[in-house]
Amino acid sequence: MYCDTSALLKLFLPEPGSDAFNEIVEGRDDVLVSDLAVTEIVSALARRLRQGSLTRETAGRVQHAIVGRLDGGVYRRVDMTREVHRRAEHFLVNLLETPLRAADALHLALATAGRTPARPTRARTSCGVKRRIERVLRPIR
Repeated sequence: MYCDTSALLKLFLPEPGSDAFNEIVEGRDDVLVSDLAVTEIVSALARRLRQGSLTRETAGRVQHAIVGRLDGGVYRRVDMTREVHRRAEHFLVNLLETPLRAADALHLALATAGRTPARPTRARTSCGVKRRIERVLRPIR
């Protein structure tokens, strides 16, 4: 199961949906994470630091915990290869009904490169988007 930034952050900070997502992930050994998600999380932590809603100590603990789990093998790393970039570009030009940003397309490509189902963990992804993604994936599998 690939965790994008918003999903991964739910495992470390209390947010709406954190408890439910923690239950889904608990005990799994197939959690896939990319360094892109880690960098985006650090960016989100820095934003919260600037806003004063998070302490430097908490931000450091979260970053250390995520990197430690990734480096320690608790999470499986999915690397951003040339193939991942080409797949992301494929999504960008073939999912025109779904306005994807580059980072969203990269996360989708990372999820499919990790041999996970085409089900992004983003809560706001609709069933219609999932069907379009699956339709676009058929030619590149």
